[in-house]
Amino acid sequence: MTDVIRWGVLGVAGINAAMVPAIRACPGAELLGVASRDEGRARDVAATERLDPYVGYDALLTDPKVDAVYLPTPNAQHALWTLRAVAAGKHVLCEKPLAVTASEAREMADAAVAAGVHLAEAFMYAHHPRYHLVRRLIADGAIGDIRSIHVTFTFDASGELGHSGFQGAPGSGAIYDVGCYAVHVARTLIGAEPEAVTAHAMSSLTHGDIDMSTSLLVEFPGGVGATAQLGMWNGDRDTVTVIGSRGWIEIPRAFLCSATDDAGIVLGEGDDSRVIAVPPADHYALQVACFDAAVRGDGELLFPIDDAIHQAVVLEAATRSWRERVRVPISGS
Repeated sequence: MTDVIRWGVLGVAGINAAMVPAIRACPGAELLGVASRDEGRARDVAATERLDPYVGYDALLTDPKVDAVYLPTPNAQHALWTLRAVAAGKHVLCEKPLAVTASEAREMADAAVAAGVHLAEAFMYAHHPRYHLVRRLIADGAIGDIRSIHVTFTFDASGELGHSGFQGAPGSGAIYDVGCYAVHVARTLIGAEPEAVTAHAMSSLTHGDIDMSTSLLVEFPGGVGATAQLGMWNGDRDTVTVIGSRGWIEIPRAFLCSATDDAGIVLGEGDDSRVIAVPPADHYALQVACFDAAVRGDGELLFPIDDAIHQAVVLEAATRSWRERVRVPISGS
């Protein structure tokens, strides 16, 4: 492995608008090309981005020059193409959620270990310096013991019937699209795995019989709870509030914080609060840098692959909960 990690992107998803510049902005990373199964799209994107066109995903995976693959395909295809990529000896940064089921996640993780490559779930938000600050404040007891976390992550894309999350395929819907963030941030900040989950959702046959607006309760040990309002047919909101035994932390633009946004957080106790300034940062580029360092052996992934397996367990349980209208205990992954 050279000091330069050479990347390819498997697909022409909208998230590439953030990830392509992020890879290019990362010292030690080189973006070689983007693959599409549609020849016209492959060549158009390659020409626009000044990259090599790869017609078909296998064309990119068989290129020996490519070291690492960024995978932004629809959720239901993550397992298939991750398995093919690791079999080809490529390191994989896979968009969230890594897998639709826990069994898929375990298979993907085992395949990466067997191939001797790195596999990571692309939770870019957690690489932002403000989340390191939040975790330090919690560890230092700034708000006392965590009592609860509430996440609101909603938007309205109901009119975009071509949206990949509206196809009715496994992994479609609000739980997988935005709920993965809510579950992940709760697990990360609380520092424990859930014991049970309950989800109540508004479904829509028009959008593929998926959950379009979902309320979630995730139960953690010691009576700590995480609640979330998730939506793809709601007004726009993007916040995380952590409530402790004597104070609270609020994170505005909790997940969709651009490289130029004010990244400050609010620390409060009682009726008093203050903003703690955090400089803007590109969490996509920081994510790429972290991944590259792990590939080179100069660092570690922010989250080991077991974290993605735990994630998949909770998302699968939440999906079962809203469809069957039951509370689903989680025995572990």
